[in-house]
Amino acid sequence: MRVAIAGAGAVGRSIALELIESEHRVMLIEREHAQIDPPAVPGAEWVHADACELSSLEDAGIEGCDVMIAASGDDKVNLVVSLLAKTEFGVRRVVARVNDPRNEWLFGENWGVDVAVSTPRLLAALVEEAVAVGDLVRLLTLRQGQANLVEVTLPDDTPLAGRPVRAVTLPPDSALVTILRGGRVIVPQPDDALEPGDELLFVATTAVEQEIREALKRS
Repeated sequence: MRVAIAGAGAVGRSIALELIESEHRVMLIEREHAQIDPPAVPGAEWVHADACELSSLEDAGIEGCDVMIAASGDDKVNLVVSLLAKTEFGVRRVVARVNDPRNEWLFGENWGVDVAVSTPRLLAALVEEAVAVGDLVRLLTLRQGQANLVEVTLPDDTPLAGRPVRAVTLPPDSALVTILRGGRVIVPQPDDALEPGDELLFVATTAVEQEIREALKRS
């Protein structure tokens, strides 16, 4: 993929390095000259410009990018970049960093954001995921808030121990996508037996999360 990243601070550079390692083509857009440091991310194309200006994005060739990542430390900048990328250049996938959780409600379809990543929320979710057993933890919001990636770790006394995946009757608008077990990633099949300690990852709408909780508690 060709990926544009607005904001070449520590976050933007880290994302760029990961994407380049995965053999994607990356363009870093940064307006502060002091942040321009090609040796820090040698495999990236560097552009000294203001990503909030339509002409700058046009000159950078944003219309040819598959993904735009708004990764600056300013939520206002990230919203403007997201809106321009989606509405003016038709970028297929727009990912935006949320710096202040109080602004998270803004990062949605109206501002051109497909996926909003809130670092405080993600860190809190990872802490919950590490200590919460038997309860459902929301890890990530997907696709303009229409669905979430949620996780449940089955407790030692789960009534589902030894029962097949097909025994779990999930509500509409939800799907079990992965089982994590002892370092293994298992693509669930109907006859796979569940075990205590299994980490179940679901994609589901917010409306049915409570129904997933109830389904996992039934014997």
